[in-house]
Amino acid sequence: QEEASTMRIGRCYFCSSPIYPGHGIAFARNDAKLFCFCRSKCHKNFNLKRNPRKVRWTKAFRKVRGKEMTIDTTFEMEKRRNRPIKYDREIVGATLRAMQRASDVQEKRAAIHYKNRMATHKVKAADRARSEIAAHASTSGGTQEEVSGQSDHV
Repeated sequence: QEEASTMRIGRCYFCSSPIYPGHGIAFARNDAKLFCFCRSKCHKNFNLKRNPRKVRWTKAFRKVRGKEMTIDTTFEMEKRRNRPIKYDREIVGATLRAMQRASDVQEKRAAIHYKNRMATHKVKAADRARSEIAAHASTSGGTQEEVSGQSDHV
């Protein structure tokens, strides 16, 4: 009987990306707090005392600026739990179905968040296009109606 052991996938302290077993750097401070980094880039930025919320490529920056969802009930499933639980087949099956459902809900909410975030960009892009057309029409000598094709000729 071989027991299938699973390894814990950690999170980078600086950029919040996953750290797989055997990868990354661990730094233990004098007060015994452990900082895990996914790569030397994150470790160097931590040593330079940079704030992850101000570094553009980190997850913390994206959440602070509203680029990603921050508050969602589906994130509760990703929290780390250190309490050992006795499992049986039914509980595992129910947990896997719940995890799948939570990921579906999370993807749907992320899509809605993206759509709402991009709505203002569409309006701004349309305004920029209109102003560019108007500027081009004034330089070419035609009127706005002739350029847009809305003249009175039928």
